[in-house]
Amino acid sequence: MQSFSLKNLSILKKFLFINFIVFLAITVLTLFYFNSAQPTLIKNKTSNHIKTLNNTIENLNRLKIKFNEEDIRKFLFSTKFLFQNIDRVQIFDNKFNLIGDTDTLDLDPRAFSKRLDIVEMDDLNNDQKPSNEKKKIQKEKKEKNVFFQLENYSKSKYFGQPYTFTDENYDQFFLVTIKNVFNNNESVGYLAISENANDIKAAINERKNFIVRTAIVVGIVILIFSFVLNRYFLKPIKNLVSYTNIIKNKSNEKTNIENIKKRNDELGTLSASLDEMTNELNKRIATAENYSTDLLHEIRNPLASLKSASDIISETDNKDQRNRLISIVSHDVERIERLITDYSQMLKDEAAISYERMKKIDLKEIAQSVVDDFNSIYDSKRSIGIKLKINSEKNYNILGIENRIEQIIANLLENSISFSLDNQEIIVEINHKEKNKIGLVVSDQGIGFSEKDTSKVFNRFYSNRPGKFGEHSGLGLNIVKNLVELHGGEIFAENNKVKGARIEILFPQA
Repeated sequence: MQSFSLKNLSILKKFLFINFIVFLAITVLTLFYFNSAQPTLIKNKTSNHIKTLNNTIENLNRLKIKFNEEDIRKFLFSTKFLFQNIDRVQIFDNKFNLIGDTDTLDLDPRAFSKRLDIVEMDDLNNDQKPSNEKKKIQKEKKEKNVFFQLENYSKSKYFGQPYTFTDENYDQFFLVTIKNVFNNNESVGYLAISENANDIKAAINERKNFIVRTAIVVGIVILIFSFVLNRYFLKPIKNLVSYTNIIKNKSNEKTNIENIKKRNDELGTLSASLDEMTNELNKRIATAENYSTDLLHEIRNPLASLKSASDIISETDNKDQRNRLISIVSHDVERIERLITDYSQMLKDEAAISYERMKKIDLKEIAQSVVDDFNSIYDSKRSIGIKLKINSEKNYNILGIENRIEQIIANLLENSISFSLDNQEIIVEINHKEKNKIGLVVSDQGIGFSEKDTSKVFNRFYSNRPGKFGEHSGLGLNIVKNLVELHGGEIFAENNKVKGARIEILFPQA
Protein backbone atom coordinates (compact mmCIF):
# COMPACT_ATOMS: atom_id res chain seq x y z
CA MET A 1 0.00 0.00 0.00
CA GLN A 2 1.43 3.34 -1.06
CA SER A 3 2.09 5.75 1.80
CA PHE A 4 0.58 9.22 1.76
CA SER A 5 2.89 12.03 0.70
CA LEU A 6 2.00 15.69 0.26
CA LYS A 7 4.64 15.95 -2.47
CA ASN A 8 2.72 13.50 -4.66
CA LEU A 9 -0.48 15.57 -4.60
CA SER A 10 -1.51 17.98 -7.31
CA ILE A 11 -1.43 21.73 -6.59
CA LEU A 12 -5.24 21.83 -6.17
CA LYS A 13 -5.22 18.89 -3.73
CA LYS A 14 -2.32 20.45 -1.81
CA PHE A 15 -4.25 23.71 -1.58
CA LEU A 16 -7.40 21.96 -0.33
CA PHE A 17 -5.43 19.77 2.09
CA ILE A 18 -3.56 22.71 3.62
CA ASN A 19 -6.80 24.69 3.94
CA PHE A 20 -8.44 21.67 5.61
CA ILE A 21 -5.58 21.44 8.14
CA VAL A 22 -5.81 25.19 8.85
CA PHE A 23 -9.59 24.93 9.12
CA LEU A 24 -9.26 21.98 11.52
CA ALA A 25 -6.75 23.87 13.68
CA ILE A 26 -9.07 26.90 13.84
CA THR A 27 -11.95 24.59 14.83
CA VAL A 28 -9.92 23.08 17.69
CA LEU A 29 -8.89 26.53 18.92
CA THR A 30 -12.51 27.68 18.70
CA LEU A 31 -13.65 24.75 20.84
CA PHE A 32 -11.01 25.64 23.42
CA TYR A 33 -12.23 29.21 23.30
CA PHE A 34 -15.86 28.20 23.87
CA ASN A 35 -14.87 25.91 26.72
CA SER A 36 -13.09 28.81 28.43
CA ALA A 37 -15.49 31.63 27.49
CA GLN A 38 -18.52 30.46 29.47
CA PRO A 39 -16.61 29.80 32.74
CA THR A 40 -15.01 33.24 32.42
CA LEU A 41 -18.39 34.96 32.01
CA ILE A 42 -19.84 32.93 34.91
CA LYS A 43 -16.85 33.82 37.09
CA ASN A 44 -17.46 37.54 36.49
CA LYS A 45 -21.10 37.22 37.66
CA THR A 46 -20.12 34.97 40.56
CA SER A 47 -17.84 37.67 41.97
CA ASN A 48 -20.88 39.96 42.29
CA HIS A 49 -22.84 37.15 43.98
CA ILE A 50 -20.07 36.65 46.51
CA LYS A 51 -20.03 40.36 47.38
CA THR A 52 -23.83 40.31 47.88
CA LEU A 53 -23.62 37.13 49.99
CA ASN A 54 -20.90 38.57 52.21
CA ASN A 55 -22.81 41.87 52.67
CA THR A 56 -26.05 40.01 53.47
CA ILE A 57 -24.39 37.67 55.99
CA GLU A 58 -22.65 40.66 57.61
CA ASN A 59 -26.03 42.44 57.99
CA LEU A 60 -27.71 39.28 59.34
CA ASN A 61 -25.04 38.97 62.03
CA ARG A 62 -24.92 42.67 62.78
CA LEU A 63 -28.71 42.88 63.22
CA LYS A 64 -28.75 39.55 65.05
CA ILE A 65 -31.51 38.21 62.85
CA LYS A 66 -32.97 34.89 63.96
CA PHE A 67 -33.48 32.24 61.32
CA ASN A 68 -37.28 32.07 61.40
CA GLU A 69 -39.82 33.13 58.81
CA GLU A 70 -40.98 36.29 60.60
CA ASP A 71 -37.54 37.79 61.25
CA ILE A 72 -36.24 36.81 57.84
CA ARG A 73 -39.29 38.38 56.13
CA LYS A 74 -38.73 41.67 57.99
CA PHE A 75 -35.04 41.55 57.13
CA LEU A 76 -35.72 41.09 53.41
CA PHE A 77 -38.16 44.02 53.43
CA SER A 78 -35.76 46.31 55.23
CA THR A 79 -32.65 45.41 53.20
CA LYS A 80 -34.04 45.05 49.70
CA PHE A 81 -31.42 47.59 48.49
CA LEU A 82 -28.83 44.84 48.88
CA PHE A 83 -30.46 42.79 46.10
CA GLN A 84 -30.99 45.38 43.37
CA ASN A 85 -28.99 43.39 40.84
CA ILE A 86 -30.30 39.96 41.91
CA ASP A 87 -33.35 38.15 40.54
CA ARG A 88 -34.07 35.98 43.61
CA VAL A 89 -32.77 35.47 47.17
CA GLN A 90 -33.63 32.38 49.23
CA ILE A 91 -32.77 31.74 52.89
CA PHE A 92 -32.82 28.26 54.44
CA ASP A 93 -32.37 27.01 57.97
CA ASN A 94 -29.99 24.22 58.93
CA LYS A 95 -32.56 21.58 58.00
CA PHE A 96 -32.89 23.02 54.46
CA ASN A 97 -36.34 24.47 55.20
CA LEU A 98 -37.13 27.58 53.11
CA ILE A 99 -37.75 30.41 55.56
CA GLY A 100 -37.34 33.41 53.22
CA ASP A 101 -37.88 33.95 49.50
CA THR A 102 -38.05 37.23 47.64
CA ASP A 103 -40.39 35.61 45.09
CA THR A 104 -43.09 35.23 47.82
CA LEU A 105 -42.83 38.81 49.07
CA ASP A 106 -45.25 41.51 47.92
CA LEU A 107 -42.47 43.63 46.43
CA ASP A 108 -42.03 45.50 43.18
CA PRO A 109 -40.24 42.95 40.94
CA ARG A 110 -38.10 45.76 39.56
CA ALA A 111 -36.25 45.85 42.88
CA PHE A 112 -34.77 42.47 41.98
CA SER A 113 -34.20 42.97 38.28
CA LYS A 114 -30.88 43.95 36.80
CA ARG A 115 -32.49 45.37 33.64
CA LEU A 116 -35.66 47.41 34.25
CA ASP A 117 -36.43 47.66 30.54
CA ILE A 118 -36.87 43.88 30.37
CA VAL A 119 -39.46 43.93 33.18
CA GLU A 120 -41.33 46.78 31.49
CA MET A 121 -41.31 45.00 28.15
CA ASP A 122 -42.62 41.85 29.83
CA ASP A 123 -45.55 43.88 31.18
CA LEU A 124 -46.35 45.07 27.64
CA ASN A 125 -46.00 41.64 26.05
CA ASN A 126 -47.89 39.30 28.36
CA ASP A 127 -48.88 37.21 25.40
CA GLN A 128 -45.22 36.24 24.97
CA LYS A 129 -44.76 35.16 28.62
CA PRO A 130 -44.68 31.50 29.52
CA SER A 131 -47.97 30.10 30.78
CA ASN A 132 -48.64 29.80 34.54
CA GLU A 133 -48.42 26.04 34.31
CA LYS A 134 -45.07 26.26 32.59
CA LYS A 135 -43.79 28.77 35.15
CA LYS A 136 -44.95 26.51 37.97
CA ILE A 137 -43.10 23.53 36.51
CA GLN A 138 -39.96 25.63 36.04
CA LYS A 139 -40.14 26.84 39.64
CA GLU A 140 -40.61 23.35 41.08
CA LYS A 141 -37.67 21.98 39.08
CA LYS A 142 -35.50 24.87 40.14
CA GLU A 143 -36.34 24.49 43.83
CA LYS A 144 -35.71 20.74 43.72
CA ASN A 145 -32.33 21.44 42.17
CA VAL A 146 -31.49 24.04 44.83
CA PHE A 147 -32.46 21.64 47.64
CA PHE A 148 -30.40 18.89 46.06
CA GLN A 149 -27.39 21.21 45.68
CA LEU A 150 -27.76 22.41 49.31
CA GLU A 151 -27.69 18.87 50.63
CA ASN A 152 -24.60 18.04 48.60
CA TYR A 153 -22.99 21.34 49.55
CA SER A 154 -23.37 20.63 53.29
CA LYS A 155 -21.37 17.42 52.85
CA SER A 156 -18.78 18.68 50.38
CA LYS A 157 -15.33 20.18 50.75
CA TYR A 158 -16.75 23.54 49.63
CA PHE A 159 -18.76 23.87 52.87
CA GLY A 160 -18.09 27.28 54.38
CA GLN A 161 -17.15 28.75 51.00
CA PRO A 162 -19.31 30.20 48.20
CA TYR A 163 -20.38 27.55 45.70
CA THR A 164 -21.87 28.34 42.28
CA PHE A 165 -23.83 26.11 39.91
CA THR A 166 -26.01 26.60 36.83
CA ASP A 167 -29.67 25.71 36.47
CA GLU A 168 -31.25 25.53 33.02
CA ASN A 169 -35.00 25.09 32.47
CA TYR A 170 -36.58 25.38 29.04
CA ASP A 171 -35.43 28.78 27.73
CA GLN A 172 -34.17 30.04 31.10
CA PHE A 173 -30.54 29.87 32.21
CA PHE A 174 -29.97 30.62 35.92
CA LEU A 175 -26.79 31.12 37.87
CA VAL A 176 -27.08 30.15 41.55
CA THR A 177 -24.53 30.80 44.32
CA ILE A 178 -24.99 29.33 47.81
CA LYS A 179 -23.14 29.78 51.09
CA ASN A 180 -23.82 28.76 54.66
CA VAL A 181 -24.25 31.45 57.35
CA PHE A 182 -22.05 31.32 60.44
CA ASN A 183 -23.06 32.99 63.69
CA ASN A 184 -20.63 32.71 66.61
CA ASN A 185 -18.70 30.03 64.67
CA GLU A 186 -21.89 27.99 64.33
CA SER A 187 -23.71 27.32 61.05
CA VAL A 188 -27.26 28.62 61.39
CA GLY A 189 -28.54 28.35 57.82
CA TYR A 190 -27.94 28.86 54.11
CA LEU A 191 -28.20 31.74 51.71
CA ALA A 192 -28.88 31.16 47.97
CA ILE A 193 -28.74 33.89 45.30
CA SER A 194 -30.24 33.22 41.84
CA GLU A 195 -29.74 35.40 38.79
CA ASN A 196 -31.11 35.06 35.28
CA ALA A 197 -27.98 34.52 33.18
CA ASN A 198 -29.59 34.32 29.76
CA ASP A 199 -27.19 37.04 28.66
CA ILE A 200 -24.31 34.56 29.12
CA LYS A 201 -26.09 31.96 27.05
CA ALA A 202 -27.00 34.60 24.46
CA ALA A 203 -23.38 35.80 24.29
CA ILE A 204 -22.12 32.23 23.79
CA ASN A 205 -24.81 31.50 21.19
CA GLU A 206 -23.99 34.74 19.41
CA ARG A 207 -20.34 33.77 19.27
CA LYS A 208 -21.25 30.30 18.05
CA ASN A 209 -23.49 31.71 15.34
CA PHE A 210 -20.77 34.13 14.29
CA ILE A 211 -18.20 31.33 14.10
CA VAL A 212 -20.59 29.10 12.13
CA ARG A 213 -21.45 31.90 9.70
CA THR A 214 -17.78 32.76 9.32
CA ALA A 215 -16.90 29.09 8.73
CA ILE A 216 -19.58 28.81 6.05
CA VAL A 217 -18.38 32.00 4.34
CA VAL A 218 -14.73 30.87 4.52
CA GLY A 219 -15.71 27.46 3.14
CA ILE A 220 -17.58 29.06 0.24
CA VAL A 221 -14.64 31.40 -0.44
CA ILE A 222 -12.22 28.44 -0.44
CA LEU A 223 -14.45 26.51 -2.86
CA ILE A 224 -14.80 29.52 -5.17
CA PHE A 225 -11.05 30.20 -5.03
CA SER A 226 -10.35 26.51 -5.69
CA PHE A 227 -12.62 26.61 -8.73
CA VAL A 228 -10.94 29.78 -10.05
CA LEU A 229 -7.47 28.35 -9.30
CA ASN A 230 -8.28 25.15 -11.16
CA ARG A 231 -10.17 26.76 -14.05
CA TYR A 232 -7.88 29.67 -14.86
CA PHE A 233 -4.46 28.55 -13.61
CA LEU A 234 -4.05 24.82 -12.98
CA LYS A 235 -5.93 23.66 -16.07
CA PRO A 236 -3.79 25.82 -18.43
CA ILE A 237 -0.66 24.54 -16.68
CA LYS A 238 -1.86 20.95 -17.24
CA ASN A 239 -2.39 21.82 -20.89
CA LEU A 240 1.19 23.13 -21.08
CA VAL A 241 2.47 19.91 -19.51
CA SER A 242 0.41 17.95 -22.03
CA TYR A 243 1.86 20.10 -24.81
CA THR A 244 5.44 19.35 -23.73
CA ASN A 245 4.65 15.63 -23.53
CA ILE A 246 3.20 15.72 -27.05
CA ILE A 247 6.36 17.42 -28.32
CA LYS A 248 8.60 14.98 -26.40
CA ASN A 249 6.73 11.93 -27.72
CA LYS A 250 6.53 13.39 -31.26
CA SER A 251 2.80 12.81 -31.24
CA ASN A 252 0.40 14.20 -33.85
CA GLU A 253 -2.20 14.94 -31.17
CA LYS A 254 -3.67 18.44 -31.35
CA THR A 255 -3.01 20.95 -28.58
CA ASN A 256 -4.83 24.09 -27.48
CA ILE A 257 -1.69 26.11 -26.77
CA GLU A 258 -2.86 28.76 -29.24
CA ASN A 259 -5.80 29.53 -26.92
CA ILE A 260 -3.49 29.85 -23.93
CA LYS A 261 -1.13 32.14 -25.87
CA LYS A 262 -4.02 34.62 -26.30
CA ARG A 263 -4.16 35.23 -22.54
CA ASN A 264 -2.88 38.64 -21.43
CA ASP A 265 -1.18 37.36 -18.28
CA GLU A 266 1.99 35.52 -17.26
CA LEU A 267 0.60 32.17 -18.43
CA GLY A 268 0.01 33.61 -21.87
CA THR A 269 3.57 34.94 -21.96
CA LEU A 270 4.93 31.60 -20.72
CA SER A 271 2.92 29.70 -23.34
CA ALA A 272 4.14 31.98 -26.12
CA SER A 273 7.76 31.62 -24.95
CA LEU A 274 7.42 27.84 -24.65
CA ASP A 275 5.88 27.57 -28.13
CA GLU A 276 8.53 29.88 -29.58
CA MET A 277 11.30 27.88 -27.92
CA THR A 278 9.80 24.62 -29.21
CA ASN A 279 9.55 25.97 -32.74
CA GLU A 280 13.13 27.23 -32.54
CA LEU A 281 14.36 23.85 -31.34
CA ASN A 282 12.43 22.10 -34.10
CA LYS A 283 13.91 24.55 -36.57
CA ARG A 284 17.43 23.87 -35.33
CA ILE A 285 16.84 20.11 -35.44
CA ALA A 286 15.53 20.39 -38.99
CA THR A 287 18.50 22.58 -39.94
CA ALA A 288 20.97 20.09 -38.45
CA GLU A 289 19.28 17.25 -40.31
CA ASN A 290 19.37 19.21 -43.57
CA TYR A 291 23.01 20.12 -42.99
CA SER A 292 23.89 16.47 -42.46
CA THR A 293 21.98 15.40 -45.56
CA ASP A 294 23.52 18.14 -47.70
CA LEU A 295 27.01 17.44 -46.36
CA LEU A 296 26.66 13.76 -47.17
CA HIS A 297 25.53 14.65 -50.68
CA GLU A 298 28.40 17.08 -51.21
CA ILE A 299 31.04 14.64 -49.99
CA ARG A 300 29.84 11.83 -52.24
CA ASN A 301 30.95 13.59 -55.42
CA PRO A 302 34.59 14.19 -54.43
CA LEU A 303 34.71 10.73 -52.83
CA ALA A 304 33.55 9.12 -56.09
CA SER A 305 36.09 11.16 -58.04
CA LEU A 306 38.78 10.31 -55.49
CA LYS A 307 38.03 6.59 -55.71
CA SER A 308 38.10 6.59 -59.52
CA ALA A 309 41.36 8.53 -59.63
CA SER A 310 43.02 6.27 -57.05
CA ASP A 311 41.95 3.15 -59.00
CA ILE A 312 43.38 4.52 -62.27
CA ILE A 313 46.66 5.68 -60.67
CA SER A 314 47.51 2.13 -59.67
CA GLU A 315 46.98 0.91 -63.25
CA THR A 316 48.62 3.68 -65.38
CA ASP A 317 52.30 4.05 -66.29
CA ASN A 318 51.87 7.39 -68.08
CA LYS A 319 53.66 10.06 -66.09
CA ASP A 320 51.54 12.96 -67.34
CA GLN A 321 48.33 11.08 -66.67
CA ARG A 322 49.60 10.04 -63.24
CA ASN A 323 50.42 13.68 -62.35
CA ARG A 324 46.98 14.79 -63.55
CA LEU A 325 45.28 12.09 -61.43
CA ILE A 326 47.37 13.01 -58.40
CA SER A 327 46.25 16.62 -58.90
CA ILE A 328 42.62 15.45 -58.94
CA VAL A 329 43.14 13.41 -55.78
CA SER A 330 44.74 16.39 -54.03
CA HIS A 331 41.91 18.62 -55.24
CA ASP A 332 39.21 16.23 -53.92
CA VAL A 333 40.94 15.76 -50.58
CA GLU A 334 41.16 19.53 -50.22
CA ARG A 335 37.47 19.81 -51.09
CA ILE A 336 36.46 17.18 -48.48
CA GLU A 337 38.71 18.78 -45.86
CA ARG A 338 37.17 22.20 -46.55
CA LEU A 339 33.64 20.80 -46.27
CA ILE A 340 34.32 19.03 -42.97
CA THR A 341 36.20 22.00 -41.49
CA ASP A 342 33.55 24.55 -42.41
CA TYR A 343 30.71 22.26 -41.34
CA SER A 344 32.37 21.58 -37.98
CA GLN A 345 32.96 25.31 -37.44
CA MET A 346 29.37 26.07 -38.35
CA LEU A 347 28.06 23.59 -35.70
CA LYS A 348 30.40 25.10 -33.09
CA ASP A 349 29.15 28.57 -33.96
CA GLU A 350 25.52 27.44 -33.66
CA ALA A 351 26.16 26.08 -30.17
CA ALA A 352 28.23 29.07 -29.02
CA ILE A 353 25.68 31.64 -30.16
CA SER A 354 23.12 30.19 -27.73
CA TYR A 355 25.31 31.25 -24.77
CA GLU A 356 26.49 34.64 -26.03
CA ARG A 357 24.74 37.90 -25.15
CA MET A 358 24.29 40.90 -27.40
CA LYS A 359 25.45 44.34 -26.35
CA LYS A 360 25.83 47.77 -27.91
CA ILE A 361 28.88 47.84 -30.19
CA ASP A 362 30.34 50.30 -32.73
CA LEU A 363 30.31 48.72 -36.21
CA LYS A 364 32.86 51.27 -37.48
CA GLU A 365 35.51 50.26 -34.93
CA ILE A 366 35.05 46.52 -35.59
CA ALA A 367 35.23 46.99 -39.37
CA GLN A 368 38.37 49.11 -39.03
CA SER A 369 40.06 46.41 -36.94
CA VAL A 370 39.21 43.58 -39.40
CA VAL A 371 40.26 45.66 -42.45
CA ASP A 372 43.61 46.51 -40.84
CA ASP A 373 44.27 42.80 -40.13
CA PHE A 374 43.48 41.76 -43.73
CA ASN A 375 45.54 44.60 -45.23
CA SER A 376 48.60 43.51 -43.25
CA ILE A 377 48.27 40.03 -44.79
CA TYR A 378 47.12 40.51 -48.40
CA ASP A 379 48.71 43.86 -49.25
CA SER A 380 52.17 42.31 -49.18
CA LYS A 381 51.06 38.86 -50.33
CA ARG A 382 48.93 39.65 -53.38
CA SER A 383 48.92 43.46 -53.45
CA ILE A 384 45.16 43.44 -52.83
CA GLY A 385 44.12 46.64 -51.11
CA ILE A 386 41.09 46.83 -48.78
CA LYS A 387 39.69 50.32 -48.29
CA LEU A 388 37.23 51.36 -45.57
CA LYS A 389 34.79 54.18 -46.42
CA ILE A 390 32.68 55.86 -43.75
CA ASN A 391 30.25 58.59 -44.79
CA SER A 392 30.24 60.49 -41.49
CA GLU A 393 31.95 60.66 -38.12
CA LYS A 394 28.81 59.55 -36.26
CA ASN A 395 28.72 56.44 -34.13
CA TYR A 396 27.41 53.36 -35.89
CA ASN A 397 26.06 51.52 -32.87
CA ILE A 398 24.23 48.22 -33.24
CA LEU A 399 23.17 45.48 -30.83
CA GLY A 400 25.32 42.46 -31.51
CA ILE A 401 28.01 39.98 -30.55
CA GLU A 402 31.40 41.49 -31.34
CA ASN A 403 33.24 38.35 -32.45
CA ARG A 404 30.28 37.33 -34.66
CA ILE A 405 30.29 40.71 -36.42
CA GLU A 406 34.04 40.25 -36.96
CA GLN A 407 33.30 36.78 -38.41
CA ILE A 408 30.72 38.26 -40.82
CA ILE A 409 33.13 40.88 -42.16
CA ALA A 410 36.05 38.40 -42.32
CA ASN A 411 34.00 35.81 -44.26
CA LEU A 412 32.87 38.46 -46.78
CA LEU A 413 36.44 39.69 -47.23
CA GLU A 414 37.80 36.15 -47.67
CA ASN A 415 35.12 35.42 -50.25
CA SER A 416 35.92 38.63 -52.19
CA ILE A 417 39.70 38.03 -51.99
CA SER A 418 39.40 34.45 -53.28
CA PHE A 419 37.67 35.68 -56.44
CA SER A 420 39.80 38.80 -56.94
CA LEU A 421 42.97 39.10 -59.00
CA ASP A 422 46.24 40.50 -57.71
CA ASN A 423 46.52 44.30 -57.48
CA GLN A 424 42.74 44.70 -57.33
CA GLU A 425 40.85 46.68 -54.70
CA ILE A 426 38.07 45.71 -52.26
CA ILE A 427 35.92 48.42 -50.68
CA VAL A 428 34.15 48.15 -47.30
CA GLU A 429 31.60 50.92 -46.84
CA ILE A 430 29.53 51.83 -43.73
CA ASN A 431 26.67 54.32 -43.87
CA HIS A 432 23.36 55.29 -42.35
CA LYS A 433 20.20 54.13 -44.08
CA GLU A 434 16.58 55.12 -43.71
CA LYS A 435 14.32 53.66 -40.99
CA ASN A 436 17.11 53.49 -38.40
CA LYS A 437 19.22 51.08 -40.40
CA ILE A 438 23.02 50.91 -40.66
CA GLY A 439 24.47 49.57 -43.93
CA LEU A 440 27.63 47.49 -44.38
CA VAL A 441 28.69 47.00 -48.02
CA VAL A 442 31.56 44.82 -49.28
CA SER A 443 32.30 45.12 -53.03
CA ASP A 444 35.11 43.65 -55.13
CA GLN A 445 36.41 43.78 -58.71
CA GLY A 446 36.29 40.01 -59.31
CA ILE A 447 34.28 37.92 -61.76
CA GLY A 448 30.92 38.67 -60.08
CA PHE A 449 27.84 36.42 -59.98
CA SER A 450 26.56 34.57 -63.03
CA GLU A 451 23.09 33.86 -61.55
CA LYS A 452 20.12 36.00 -62.38
CA ASP A 453 18.68 35.15 -58.94
CA THR A 454 21.58 36.22 -56.73
CA SER A 455 19.78 35.12 -53.52
CA LYS A 456 20.89 31.55 -54.36
CA VAL A 457 24.46 32.35 -53.37
CA PHE A 458 23.37 32.21 -49.72
CA ASN A 459 22.16 28.60 -50.00
CA ARG A 460 24.18 25.90 -48.31
CA PHE A 461 26.90 24.22 -50.41
CA TYR A 462 26.13 26.49 -53.34
CA SER A 463 29.01 27.57 -55.58
CA ASN A 464 28.91 28.75 -59.20
CA ARG A 465 32.63 29.17 -59.63
CA PRO A 466 34.11 25.74 -60.44
CA GLY A 467 37.53 27.22 -61.05
CA LYS A 468 37.75 27.83 -57.30
CA PHE A 469 35.85 24.66 -56.38
CA GLY A 470 38.47 23.27 -54.06
CA GLU A 471 38.88 26.54 -52.19
CA HIS A 472 35.20 26.88 -51.16
CA SER A 473 32.80 24.64 -49.25
CA GLY A 474 29.71 26.57 -50.25
CA LEU A 475 28.98 27.32 -46.58
CA GLY A 476 30.71 30.70 -46.16
CA LEU A 477 27.89 32.98 -47.37
CA ASN A 478 25.27 30.73 -45.74
CA ILE A 479 27.03 31.16 -42.37
CA VAL A 480 27.13 34.93 -42.95
CA LYS A 481 23.40 34.97 -43.73
CA ASN A 482 22.56 33.03 -40.53
CA LEU A 483 24.67 35.37 -38.39
CA VAL A 484 23.10 38.46 -39.98
CA GLU A 485 19.59 37.14 -39.33
CA LEU A 486 20.57 36.36 -35.74
CA HIS A 487 21.31 40.09 -35.35
CA GLY A 488 17.94 41.00 -36.87
CA GLY A 489 19.52 42.16 -40.13
CA GLU A 490 19.04 41.56 -43.82
CA ILE A 491 21.58 40.61 -46.50
CA PHE A 492 21.51 41.15 -50.29
CA ALA A 493 23.84 40.16 -53.15
CA GLU A 494 24.22 41.77 -56.59
CA ASN A 495 26.78 42.53 -59.31
CA ASN A 496 28.52 45.86 -59.52
CA LYS A 497 27.57 48.06 -62.48
CA VAL A 498 31.10 47.90 -63.91
CA LYS A 499 32.73 44.73 -62.59
CA GLY A 500 32.71 42.44 -59.57
CA ALA A 501 30.26 41.45 -56.83
CA ARG A 502 28.58 43.55 -54.17
CA ILE A 503 27.07 42.29 -50.87
CA GLU A 504 25.09 44.65 -48.63
CA ILE A 505 23.96 44.06 -45.04
CA LEU A 506 21.41 46.17 -43.16
CA PHE A 507 21.64 46.10 -39.34
CA PRO A 508 19.05 47.68 -36.99
CA GLN A 509 20.52 50.76 -35.30
CA ALA A 510 20.82 50.47 -31.51
